[in-house]
Amino acid sequence: MHTASSQENQGLVVRAFLGDAEKCELVPQGKGAPVGELPLERLHESGFFELFIPGAHEVFPYQLRITRHNGGQSQAHDPYAFLPTLGELDLHLFNEGTHARIYEKLGSHPCVHDGVAGTAFAVWAPMARRVSVVGDFNAWDGRYHMMRTLGASGVWEIFIPGVYSGARYKYEILGPNEPAPFLKSDPYAVRFEPPPHNASIVCSLGGYTWQDAAWLAQRAAADWQRKPISVYELHLGSWKCVPEEGGRPLNYRELASQLPAYLTGMGFTHVELMPPAEHPFDGSWGYQVTGFYAPTQRFGTPHDFMSLVDALHAAGIGVIVDWVPAHFPRDTFALEAFDGTHLYEHADPRQGAHLDWGTLIFNYGRHEVRAFLTGSALAWLDRFHVDGLRVDAVASMLYLDYSRKEGEWIPNCHGGRENLEAIHFLRHTNELVHQHFPGALMIAEESTSFAGVTRPVHEGGLGFDLKWNMGWMHDTLKYLSKDPLYRKWHHNLLTFGMLYQYSEKFVQVFSHDEVVHGKGSMLNKMPQPDISGRAQNLRAFYALMWAWPGKKTLFMGNEFGQYAEWKYDQSLDWHLLRHPPHEGLRLLVRDLNKLYREDEALASNEQFPGGFQWLEANDADNSVLTFLRLCDAGGPAWVIAVNFTPVERSYRIGVPYDGQWHEAINTDAPAYGGHGAGNLGSVTADTGFAWNNQPHSLHARLPSMSTLIFRHP
Repeated sequence: MHTASSQENQGLVVRAFLGDAEKCELVPQGKGAPVGELPLERLHESGFFELFIPGAHEVFPYQLRITRHNGGQSQAHDPYAFLPTLGELDLHLFNEGTHARIYEKLGSHPCVHDGVAGTAFAVWAPMARRVSVVGDFNAWDGRYHMMRTLGASGVWEIFIPGVYSGARYKYEILGPNEPAPFLKSDPYAVRFEPPPHNASIVCSLGGYTWQDAAWLAQRAAADWQRKPISVYELHLGSWKCVPEEGGRPLNYRELASQLPAYLTGMGFTHVELMPPAEHPFDGSWGYQVTGFYAPTQRFGTPHDFMSLVDALHAAGIGVIVDWVPAHFPRDTFALEAFDGTHLYEHADPRQGAHLDWGTLIFNYGRHEVRAFLTGSALAWLDRFHVDGLRVDAVASMLYLDYSRKEGEWIPNCHGGRENLEAIHFLRHTNELVHQHFPGALMIAEESTSFAGVTRPVHEGGLGFDLKWNMGWMHDTLKYLSKDPLYRKWHHNLLTFGMLYQYSEKFVQVFSHDEVVHGKGSMLNKMPQPDISGRAQNLRAFYALMWAWPGKKTLFMGNEFGQYAEWKYDQSLDWHLLRHPPHEGLRLLVRDLNKLYREDEALASNEQFPGGFQWLEANDADNSVLTFLRLCDAGGPAWVIAVNFTPVERSYRIGVPYDGQWHEAINTDAPAYGGHGAGNLGSVTADTGFAWNNQPHSLHARLPSMSTLIFRHP
């Protein structure tokens, strides 16, 4: 229904397309409506009807009584009898790029509008000539539910009565230059059907009763910079499978019953889910996202995903999800050329095409695109109660010349290589996350020396809480790949990281990226010829990682020495735990996490220079490192001794306190698959025997290829 006027007549016009209708009558309802039923005139044999009501000025509620060709009759609400569900303020903030909850307005939302149940649809397609909602409820015919454009906002909307959760739909769009319409899935949808059709599904997120209020309250009060964070990175599709059902992966509910117990038993504080958002291609591991608001349907419904998060929170495990605002795939059903123009992506391939991955780059300078992406970040935290986002491929966002040759990129307005729009977007998103979700973590996967990634925005930084330490990871893996005979020539690879350790708030990480594409598993990166020797080397390395300052992230399977490279479509090789080298690695990681969490006072100082002190950094000939980890005021202290040669050594180590130093971790312990060499559980310092610029010292036995952590008191 809409108003119509001319020099002769003023009134309201009602039009309806009813393809199988013989006749149609308007049935007025409610106060202010005309009295009696009014027949609509059939203007076209296809089923197009119209009624002009002269003298009427106010829209009134009504229904349409439809008589079909077969004589059947029904009565239903007309979608065009309802006013828009979006207000002017919503549209203004969206066009401005500052709407913090745009996901509550765009997309599909089951609701009751003017007392009638149905679903409100809204989509941004500013250059489209026509947009229709098509789906199960209208035989996928775009003539039934053509949407209305809301002024100059570029937003199209319609409320369709009688459409409920579970209905499949897409948008049928006629672009500015196309002769025929095309179909697109809903960018804001929270549920999708599987490929190849990829239809969006109307879904109400209400009805789930969260049980994690206490967890969220303590998270909001936590200072994660001063608390232990040990993250288990997990791929949902390959952690565990069900052999009896063809090797299918566990679903969300099954994960909820098994994963929390495993993580708590292992001592991890958080789990990081490789992108759980909807994606069409399994082989992308989730990093080519088509549904930025939707948990993938592969493992269940959005409510099932909520139950997984809830179960993890009940076990005291935080949930971090990988979030991918750096690019999106070229799948034609999704964001590419969404309204027939380069809407979400740059038109110029020098700005809009990602050469490494064959994907498209978001146009961060467009307000509505920023609103879409920021809304995605906030929606995961709001709707699904996740505790943080690990932002993928930040380096590719920061630099216009990322992985590009001369002439393949366009400088910014100042002639530089920084992507100023992307930087603004990241800062804005981080500020909104911290404003609306206190205690939530924003973690950057950023591989360059870009300054201030974890510096607050008000101090000129990007505003992330933590950054993956890619440099330390590459250096240490390069060192460990060397034969121990030659390691002394590469000793600087172990020590160089301390030169920049406190330039950012770092996470020490060994992720999925290190165990794919021919790189070999963590176990097989070790140069020893046999499994036992490789496990011995890897144990020493893991203990160094946990003793080194910074938060921790370890990819699944690495904790027990998965022998083969990770495969996204197969379960981890859990049967390996029957063998001592693998079970020993798992027990070591468990005990490292336990020590790290028990001595929380050390974790509280790990992001600050006062928490670390070299004792011996230059003993390259023996491939030995010793250093101190200290609290900021009292509490326990650690002395760490690392011996990366297959030669047992008797070694003097300076210590700040006299008395007994307990051998908290010895990676050569029999329980871990080692030989049992060590110090019988503790060493007593030689009081007053100064060494390494410390007032006291202890004389320790360093087993071959081992790391020892001595604890005081």
